[in-house]
Amino acid sequence: MEITRLDIPEVVLLKPKKFGDDRGFFIETWNKNLLLEHGLDFDFVQDNHSLSVQKGVLRGLHFQKPPHAQDKLVRCTKGSILDVAVDIRKGSPTYGKYVSAVISEENYTQILVPKGFAHGFITLEPNTEVQYKVTAFYSPECDAGMLWNDPAIGIEWGISEDEVILSAKDKVAPLMADTDAGFVYEE
Repeated sequence: MEITRLDIPEVVLLKPKKFGDDRGFFIETWNKNLLLEHGLDFDFVQDNHSLSVQKGVLRGLHFQKPPHAQDKLVRCTKGSILDVAVDIRKGSPTYGKYVSAVISEENYTQILVPKGFAHGFITLEPNTEVQYKVTAFYSPECDAGMLWNDPAIGIEWGISEDEVILSAKDKVAPLMADTDAGFVYEE
């Protein structure tokens, strides 16, 4: 598995090796021992799967506050997405900054988004399916989010605002400045 740290090094891309022949292919999407060798130690407890029927569906920016904060390992099994992680750890040198990557059924890349980051993605084509593992169960009382187009963050989603399809909840999410996420940067 190829492991690449992004400009915010806590966010990591994982590209599994693909083995194929005339029958199809095989990839190993998760190997705890291999990730431990790279200092990545996660115990996933829940898998989630979403389908977005239209291009331009934007889900995010979401996170769970402590004590039920979640690390996420995200992959796209059909279609493609632009996946985004925003650093929301107070005191971090990259606080309010984001990293992004295209994740698709074609590139098999996964993105590991740790606790302390808001996460979101936009579908780049119709009928896109995203699957992700999390390290804490869903907790409605800790569920939180931030506005997807907060000018203080300045995410380049690659689509015009009038083409974005949002949930009612995501349309009214607060700005990052009005969000107390509860995360503090630790070196």
